[in-house]
Amino acid sequence: MPPSAPPSPPSPAAPAVQPRNPLHGLTLEQIVTALADHYGWDGLGARIPLRCFTHDPSVASSLKFLRKTPWARAKVESLYLFMLRDARRGGRTP
Repeated sequence: MPPSAPPSPPSPAAPAVQPRNPLHGLTLEQIVTALADHYGWDGLGARIPLRCFTHDPSVASSLKFLRKTPWARAKVESLYLFMLRDARRGGRTP
């Protein structure tokens, strides 16, 4: 009887499927673009008072800032989730 082969090391895990995570698969650019389209830059700046939204706003400048600033990115992602929930309910934001 031949000796059994040693167990192979675990292969790198494939990215976990996250069916209940609404942010899964979205890029930060898609999130910022959707928020800017929905609220406009003025509305976005009023809801999240960041300089990248209030002074000469653009997607590129916003992405540059948000990629370096985790707390600001968390606020943007939170507003995006709020926008999705509100849209699902059929409501309008103030």
